[in-house]
Amino acid sequence: MARAAAFRAGLAAYERGDFFLAHELLEPAWMGTADLLERELYQGLIKLAAGFVHVVRGRPAGATKNLRGARDRLGRVADALGSGRGHGPEVGADLDLPALLAAIDAVLASLEAGTPVERIVAPPVARRPDRR
Repeated sequence: MARAAAFRAGLAAYERGDFFLAHELLEPAWMGTADLLERELYQGLIKLAAGFVHVVRGRPAGATKNLRGARDRLGRVADALGSGRGHGPEVGADLDLPALLAAIDAVLASLEAGTPVERIVAPPVARRPDRR
């Protein structure tokens, strides 16, 4: 499945700190699915990567805006899965969305407290312990 390969490659790039490449690799996956929940997942991860592109470039406002967008989209996925409204995208089923959301919240709190962007560290994309 091409989307699954793009997903894995995008997350690998993110984990290496190549946030721009992660964004680029995830875009075709987002555009290649009609599943609304899967689209939200991809778009949330794309915004997460874009947020850290702004961190690397020293742009706290752009980082904050994109991380809020990532939080909103990934939060909707987590809410849908938690409420039983969504079946969950096959791709990304091993993500620990609550842990990732908590990590994004911590980064946003740091940015909003005025922490210089050069001290902001990208959190890893959390995996569910039972799916590693």
